[in-house]
Amino acid sequence: MSGVEPHRLSLNTATVREQWNLAQCIEGCARHGFGGIAPWRDKLHEMGVTDAARAIREAGLQVSGLCRGGWFTESGVLDQAVIDDNRRAVDEAAELNAECLVMVVGGLSKNSRDLPAAWSLVEEGLAETLSYARKAGVKIAIEPLHPMYAADRACVNTLGHALDICDRLGDGIGCAVDVYHVWWDPQLEAQLTRAGKDRIMAFHICDWLVPTRDLLTDRGMMGDGVIDIPRLRGLAEANGFDGLNEVEIFSELDWWRKDADVVMETIAARGKSHC
Repeated sequence: MSGVEPHRLSLNTATVREQWNLAQCIEGCARHGFGGIAPWRDKLHEMGVTDAARAIREAGLQVSGLCRGGWFTESGVLDQAVIDDNRRAVDEAAELNAECLVMVVGGLSKNSRDLPAAWSLVEEGLAETLSYARKAGVKIAIEPLHPMYAADRACVNTLGHALDICDRLGDGIGCAVDVYHVWWDPQLEAQLTRAGKDRIMAFHICDWLVPTRDLLTDRGMMGDGVIDIPRLRGLAEANGFDGLNEVEIFSELDWWRKDADVVMETIAARGKSHC
């Protein structure tokens, strides 16, 4: 299949978080011909939500997603501070006209080994947030993370598990499919078919390096690792996904150390050749 042209790419701002602030990311996306951007909330708050929304509109960019809501499990109860923060995230996504609010749901509660309890708390938090998001017209996207993050970041680790939650909670909730987290799953093809157009809300790309030197901050540029990105993109598109391909690379040892314009140029080239 053909590669991805820059106008079909979105920059997740984590990819150049060490080099650029959000205003620079917006300008850089426009200058390099990208179709969209996916801000992280820390960068968004630095710039100001209203100013950022205006700058993104003026640059002609789509917002493929806002990162992130969630983190429901830390204290072992769904406390009001977590509820309020997720409501603020929904409001921010609405002001940005984001395609979705991406949810990193949280891992085990502090000092707990009770994984089913964490799952229950996640579903409670998602239901609460979804009720608020429906009124705001914002879609909620669960991002299943690789199982290595089950204890500390996300206890939802497969697309199938995420879709089970979506089935129970109903309309307005789906999944952010990040190839870094799901490429290994033998049920992935069947679950993408199950998800379909309505519940594949975002598609994130990067690569899995061998060896991986850090479990969080050593993702690879597309083409530098072992993920068959064209195959997975083809499966997502065959099941109705027609949004932007969001590039999200945490790379403390490599890409965060390079000039941001070099990173952007490399993304554009690799989109065409390796996606």
